Amino acid sequence: MKSIQTKGAIIHFNSNVYSELNNHIKVTNPSSIFILVDTNTHEYCLPKFLSNLESNDIVVEVMEMPEGEDHKTIDICLGVWEALSEYHADRKSLMINLGGGVVTDLGGFVASTYMRGIDYINVPTSLLAMVDASVGGKTGVDLGSLKNQIGVISEGSMVLIDTSFLDTLPQNHMVSGYAEMIKHGLITDKNYWDTLTQLEELDISDLDQLIYDSVVIKNNIVSEDPTEKGLRKILNFGHTLGHAIESYFLQNADKTPLLHGEAIAIGMLLEAYLSAKVCALTLNELKNISDGILKSFQKVQINEQDLEVIIRLLKHDKKNSHGKVKFVLLDAIGKPKIDCEVSNDVIYEAFNYYNNL
Repeated sequence: MKSIQTKGAIIHFNSNVYSELNNHIKVTNPSSIFILVDTNTHEYCLPKFLSNLESNDIVVEVMEMPEGEDHKTIDICLGVWEALSEYHADRKSLMINLGGGVVTDLGGFVASTYMRGIDYINVPTSLLAMVDASVGGKTGVDLGSLKNQIGVISEGSMVLIDTSFLDTLPQNHMVSGYAEMIKHGLITDKNYWDTLTQLEELDISDLDQLIYDSVVIKNNIVSEDPTEKGLRKILNFGHTLGHAIESYFLQNADKTPLLHGEAIAIGMLLEAYLSAKVCALTLNELKNISDGILKSFQKVQINEQDLEVIIRLLKHDKKNSHGKVKFVLLDAIGKPKIDCEVSNDVIYEAFNYYNNL
């Protein structure tokens, strides 16, 4: 597969990942290398990565953070910044973020702000991070249970996608990443959507190409609108309600937290219903989307008492302006529409639709 040039980073795939990494180290000659992992990637991914790393006698330090979205916080950032300082990291140091979306988001933010910015490389190890979190330069952390409220847009020098790391991934995390691939089809390419909803006709050898295609879709969007003034907003389809649901389940002790993709799948079902109500999405397309998503994602019980809190959380969405909630909806599969306003009554209808699927 060909490497992909983004506005900032170069994305490399599989066979040339480690040769490109080692050449980058040889050419740039960093003063030190810091590898950020979480407890899972430390055990399952770091040994393989280190066996392929040629550090050329450069000091390599490994920094470990706890696993999970609830650790994507400014407090963890503070610990990583302090570790970098204690190990005398300087402006010529290189940071490598080896992990899923939490690690690449947080690690990119830390690197972008330490000494006003040091070089970093993302090595995504989850499907979600490969197709979404590690591409496009969005870095940051959550503010309490509110998703991605603190951060900057800043791309590292490269992204290294080694799909063999997916062998270490639990099935539910694979499905979570699949949600973002589904989204890419729904907002840009009906043929890609159709392919993704017929996974029973594919085998594992097709996955690499599907991942590559998904990365190309996201990169094409980001390249046209890196700071999310217009087109890039379409990547938020399913995320307005999805993030509110994810935050609610994260902060509520009586709920089992949802993986990001699980929440976004619910968000896409709800926002597809909104699209049929206030945009031009047909009822046949709504059924197509609902059936396609429910092939892979189980429904989650959302009670009436949950709804008021979830809807209140919508006001924190980053796409909002002038106090109004802004949705990305669909006029058709592959034809998104940004900055849509929807009444609360229709949002309640959407949850009723979801609960009755």
